[in-house]
Amino acid sequence: MVKLALVTGSTSGIGVGIARSLAGAGYRIILNGFGAPDIIDSVLSEIGAISVLEPIYIGTDLTNVSSIEEAISELLATEGPVSVLVNNAGIQYTAPLEEFPVEKWDQIVALNLSAAFHTTRLCLPPMKEQQFGRIINMASVHGLVASVKKSAYVAAKHGLVGLTKATALETAELNITCNAICPGWTHTPLIETQIEQRASDLNISEEEGGRALLTEKQPSKRFVTTSQLGELVRFLCTEEASQITGANLPVDGGWTAQ
Repeated sequence: MVKLALVTGSTSGIGVGIARSLAGAGYRIILNGFGAPDIIDSVLSEIGAISVLEPIYIGTDLTNVSSIEEAISELLATEGPVSVLVNNAGIQYTAPLEEFPVEKWDQIVALNLSAAFHTTRLCLPPMKEQQFGRIINMASVHGLVASVKKSAYVAAKHGLVGLTKATALETAELNITCNAICPGWTHTPLIETQIEQRASDLNISEEEGGRALLTEKQPSKRFVTTSQLGELVRFLCTEEASQITGANLPVDGGWTAQ
């Protein structure tokens, strides 16, 4: 029986890399995220080409609790239990704390933290029934350290690290693991705006802006790749990784070693 893997925020960036790796490992992928129809179709085709079964797409708004409940309920009823849950969906917004828009705070916390709580609580009972589950939270290096003008993102990602630990403790005897991956700078659309802003501020090219961003935080001076993150997720889903739970795994080129 082919196991299901739900990857949120998987229509671009890190999520696509994770979906690609899990599809290659034999999982049937459930994609989730926003984007233009042609982009979503392209991702579905890409993942479908390496999957044993056609991927499923759900366009659920993960900031809406009732929408999450409806989507997961329907998914479980029609497709069966989710064996691998990757909470990857996230957004970013930067502003000084006293100027941070309240609606942006609420949106970031809802998507980057609360959505992971809701998907986990809904997918966990079937995982317990089948006595297998892998929950991976993409928590970011900002789940371990802070940066200026990112109060909501940092708070949500630190919360996701805490949720990871609590989930791991509650499932430690059940062949269910829960871990957090904490990437440093990964060249995805999420940070492209920051590269552009850095280039504009310094009046340099975007390539130089990317290097400036890396030099400030990431000692390796190289971006993490979505493939590297996908392969780590793939490993965490194996039997060999069954005793890794409650861990926060930095993939950050030495950022948090400083």
